[in-house]
Amino acid sequence: QVQLVQSGGGSVQAGGSLTLSCAVAGYSENKYCLGWFRQAPGKERERVAHIETTGYHWYTGSVQGRFTISHDAAQNTLYLHMTSLYSEDTATYYCAAAPGGGGYCSWSRGVWGQGTQVTVSS
Repeated sequence: QVQLVQSGGGSVQAGGSLTLSCAVAGYSENKYCLGWFRQAPGKERERVAHIETTGYHWYTGSVQGRFTISHDAAQNTLYLHMTSLYSEDTATYYCAAAPGGGGYCSWSRGVWGQGTQVTVSS
């Protein structure tokens, strides 16, 4: 059974940093994507960053240069290190695992973490 268990998050002042973790268990696809999404109140869920088994990374423009996604294969844990946080980064963050690669990930077939709140105060 596939499980994604998130940890990290919390409250931070603007300009601060936080790291989110997502332990991935039981995922057996050969090629897959691991990603971070976020959803702010009243807004659609948006993809923040993702990484593929090829090592390819993608970031949405608003976090480019501030957030870093990484995957510890030995621990099968996904991380999102967030720096220079703005109040606009306040949201519930979700990790996800989905089949795919080559820049295309089937997020609609993804497995999701439980979500963790990140609150940035200005």
